[in-house]
Amino acid sequence: MKCLVRNARVMDPASGLDETLDVLIDDGLIAALGSSALAAPGTRVIDARGLWLIPGLCDLSARLREPGLEHKATLESELQAALAGGVTSLVCPPDTDPPLDEPALVEMLKRRAQSLGGAKVYPLGALTVGLAGEALTEMAELAEAGCIGFSQANRPVVNTTVLLRAFDYARTFDQTVWLAPIDAHLGRGGVAASGALAARLGLPSVPVLTETVALATFFELVRATGCRLHIARLSSAAGIDLVRRARAEGLPVTCDVSANHIHLIDLDIGYFDTNFRLDPPLRSQRDRDAIRAGLIDGTIDAICSDHTPVDDDAKQIPFGEAEAGATGLELLLSLTLKWAQESSLDPLVALRYITSSPAQLIGIAAGTIGVGVPADLCLVDPHAFWKVSHASLKSQGKNTPFEGYELPARVAATFVAGQLAFATPEFAARPDGS
Repeated sequence: MKCLVRNARVMDPASGLDETLDVLIDDGLIAALGSSALAAPGTRVIDARGLWLIPGLCDLSARLREPGLEHKATLESELQAALAGGVTSLVCPPDTDPPLDEPALVEMLKRRAQSLGGAKVYPLGALTVGLAGEALTEMAELAEAGCIGFSQANRPVVNTTVLLRAFDYARTFDQTVWLAPIDAHLGRGGVAASGALAARLGLPSVPVLTETVALATFFELVRATGCRLHIARLSSAAGIDLVRRARAEGLPVTCDVSANHIHLIDLDIGYFDTNFRLDPPLRSQRDRDAIRAGLIDGTIDAICSDHTPVDDDAKQIPFGEAEAGATGLELLLSLTLKWAQESSLDPLVALRYITSSPAQLIGIAAGTIGVGVPADLCLVDPHAFWKVSHASLKSQGKNTPFEGYELPARVAATFVAGQLAFATPEFAARPDGS
């Protein structure tokens, strides 16, 4: 399909482009920008006046729940949620049921995702068989099947010797290990960050040490092996400081934070609100401020949704027994721009953390706008506010700590490989440009 998007404010964090331009899409690619973007006969013309045209979002952590956990969400529902949130590329962790520890499972997931025609799915393979932390998976075969890295999701490896072998193996095959900084023993069974709130509510706590001890171990293994390491979902000021030092040392380390932790702190839990039961747990205002500072100074590479759909039955129970997780695919853009507004940050700079930076981190041709690159794009109405509610979310998982919030910026339309994959009714009703 040929399509000419006219009069949009084109914002490309990768190049710094920020101006009103026409963009021509042809055969799944961006064919022309600016004055050279002309409509031939038969080209669909879209008047995007008043809208931003940005690269499709790249989300580094979105659980799709298939295979095996379809009672929480289905691939179809979550890929639709991704499109509604402007997400065109996403990384899914391996903690499905069964885990993604065999090539056939990875190939099946990718085939099914491609057949649905939604966002592009990039699986992480299991680092150990069954995520049990004992025997290593065949990383080379999993990489051939389509895995872009290897992870334990939120299940730590108890045996450090196994972890050392995993780093060695990954380095041999030039793969990246993705690990959540969770010590196997410290904070086990905890549901809230250590501090006054957890003590007052009588909740089992998770100390910052669980993050820093794990990070110290990881960095020693990186020094010993040279393996590339991605730290998934930092949550503490002390953890960010350790990453900052590791990067200053020249270690091949990258990291991300969740959009939840940019905005929320432990006090937001209130009176045992299970929507705030997250993993890692929400920490203090000091930690949240350190996360924001770490983004601005470049210590933190990306913001992810940490999309984890949970069924209502797993949330409508006491806080200590509730399942951790929240829906996030549809909130990633708005929460990032809300942070930019609160921090007086240029939106072009903020958008980098959810477009070009994560795309570069996983090595895919996405997250940018330029002639010849895939037309994975998102049209955004920056002036529209939308209310987060069960009715407004397409994800099968409706639980979110932002329920009832009025958030800025609404996705009007999403293109994947040049095809209009999602559009709001308001956008669909717009007359074509001339």
